Amino acid sequence: MGISTVIKVTALAATLVLAGCSSSVTKPEKFSGFLKNYSGLQETKSATGKPVLRWIDPNFDIKNYDSLVYNPVVYYPVPKPNTQIGQDALDGIRNYTNTKLKAAAAQRLPLVSAPGPRSLIFRGAITGVDSSKEGLQFYEVIPVAMVVAGTQALTGHRSMDTSLYFEGELIDATTNKPVLKVVRKGEGKTLSNENTPLTLNDLKQVVDDMATDATMFNTEQR
Repeated sequence: MGISTVIKVTALAATLVLAGCSSSVTKPEKFSGFLKNYSGLQETKSATGKPVLRWIDPNFDIKNYDSLVYNPVVYYPVPKPNTQIGQDALDGIRNYTNTKLKAAAAQRLPLVSAPGPRSLIFRGAITGVDSSKEGLQFYEVIPVAMVVAGTQALTGHRSMDTSLYFEGELIDATTNKPVLKVVRKGEGKTLSNENTPLTLNDLKQVVDDMATDATMFNTEQR
């Protein structure tokens, strides 16, 4: 067997291993701690068919509420910029997420600055995830995942898959208890190699999908 054939076969095997170990939903070991309680989360589909983890209070009825307090999305934990994910990119991703999700929230309920007796409170975060540069060996926690695509692992020019992880909840302002919790992972564009800077454009579609799902979500679906 020639060297080129060996490389192709090995690369293909690496790709299959990564594909088999990847997950379209957030694993419990990746929960950030932003939500106080992760019990009851069930794997389901979003309004646009994306896999998510979600819990809804069986007594929750959005008709019982007439306003929503939108707390801006934050990073949790606070990320440290690096050569691939700079501060400008981090700020841009967070700001774009807030713009889209706040607009989506306003389509569901009037937004207010202070809660009333019939208010919901939204809180959400782009959460810390794993970064991998060598196969499946995770070693760094940052708010955007870079996972090696095995097809180029032997060439020194490894492509990088990007993912954005999000956790959020709606809280009843009167009881101060959650009525809805969601944890989701969205896959962005692939970077050509580990030296390619990540930009907002690489993850825009992930955020757009979250906003669309927030707008279309039917709270009667459990």
